[in-house]
Amino acid sequence: MKKIVLIALVFVGVSACKVNPFTGQKTLNFYPNSQVFPSAFAQYDQFLTENKVVTGTADAQMITRVGQRISSAAERWLTANGHPGYLKDYKWEYNLVNDETVNAWCMPGGKIVFYTGILPITQSETGVAVVMGHEVAHALADHGAQRMSAGTLQQLGAVAGNIAIQDEQKRNIFNQAYGIGSQVGVMLPFSRGHETEADLIGLQIMAIAGYDPYEAAELWKRMKANSGGTAPPVFMSTHPSNDTRINNLTAWAPDAAAEAAKFGVTKFK
Repeated sequence: MKKIVLIALVFVGVSACKVNPFTGQKTLNFYPNSQVFPSAFAQYDQFLTENKVVTGTADAQMITRVGQRISSAAERWLTANGHPGYLKDYKWEYNLVNDETVNAWCMPGGKIVFYTGILPITQSETGVAVVMGHEVAHALADHGAQRMSAGTLQQLGAVAGNIAIQDEQKRNIFNQAYGIGSQVGVMLPFSRGHETEADLIGLQIMAIAGYDPYEAAELWKRMKANSGGTAPPVFMSTHPSNDTRINNLTAWAPDAAAEAAKFGVTKFK
């Protein structure tokens, strides 16, 4: 049994390479779109039936308009950079949900939700574009499938340890240490890396869509003010600190504007 687990870990590690077209880097991902997307689409549809979706309002129309512009910009970038069929399985959908939570999220395959609670902070269509670019980027970079892949490896590591350690007391100690160590030392940094990557990709595609990338840092200044300065220590968080995001977005904005200029976009909303 021990050999079987080790072989499985090696096989997963070897077969888990997929290249992110935006960064050129190999990623941990062994779940194909054909496996991930149908489940995500079904969960999204279920969510919509259980929550109050806002339709027909100016805000709902803005969410759809911004989402379409940014996903179209992503397709332009991918086509221009040698990935014309990358989005063929995506089914983009953008919904506004009546909820005071200050949040937005994206499921694999392009299923996006904005909560009404985030709109007072976005303040404008450009602010919405900052958040939308970030969420679209999660879908483009397959972050959902990567989290699933990392979770699978985490589980396999726990199984391997429990098989290898025969002493019950030592096994209990291992399980406690492994649970905390793999979460704080691996899974949370993995998640923070995804958030940073989505900020970078999202900034570029919002600029190509015609939205001012210099406004992204301003949005996160408002997010920081809204949080009231309360946040867990970074090493315990799934997201980078607000200050880190503000500094990153400020530094990246000129490059995003230069990328947009390659597509003829030199003026922003």
